[in-house]
Amino acid sequence: MHLLVTRPEPDNARTAAALRARGHAVTLAPVLRVEVDAEAELGGGPWGGLLITSTNAIRAAAEHPRRDELLTIPVFAVGRRSAEAARAAGFAEVASADGGADDLARLVAARATAGRPTHPLLWLAGEDRAGDLAGALAPHGIVVHTVVVYRAVAETALPAVVREALAAGTVDGVLHYSRRSADAFEAIAMAAGIDLKSLPTKHFCLSAQVAAPLRELGIAAVAVAERADEAALLALLD
Repeated sequence: MHLLVTRPEPDNARTAAALRARGHAVTLAPVLRVEVDAEAELGGGPWGGLLITSTNAIRAAAEHPRRDELLTIPVFAVGRRSAEAARAAGFAEVASADGGADDLARLVAARATAGRPTHPLLWLAGEDRAGDLAGALAPHGIVVHTVVVYRAVAETALPAVVREALAAGTVDGVLHYSRRSADAFEAIAMAAGIDLKSLPTKHFCLSAQVAAPLRELGIAAVAVAERADEAALLALLD
């Protein structure tokens, strides 16, 4: 299939490689640009752990002036990919929820029940967040200090090659990883005069929340991964 990958750099290159290894043709169509704030004020601590819901947070931590201090703190990662990125960045103690934000909250709550963490947690978060970890963990007596260390900025136009492929109806599928990116893809396509509802294109979404704006637009060809991770998303293609 000819697939568009809408996620931002540098993760889109890794996804493209995985898709090409499966025999698909891939065109990169990033609709968001991630800006990392490596100077974000983290607060004093001490922290009982770091909450990580994106590999972008790992990149921000790796560039932060307090990097060495952060590397000593246990990490609670939302999924396997973010956990792998944390280990690669030098974090020694990493636990993965292997799922979404709800799974991460359950993992942290279970660890707290077992006697840890005792100090507040530091959530290295994005400016736009799909879930509320602080709210989910508050009933368990766990305090979460949220610091925005990256933000996603919407692009204003699709690359010409992408516009032409969509207009010609030669795109078989589009991969969407976040609601924000799905919204951005819709907006950019509509601005280019492309009617997504009329195209013979299927949309593969990481979760029901990601798929929501596409369905609200009236697009019928939408598939949702069984779990909120990339392996489940790519499994839809099989």
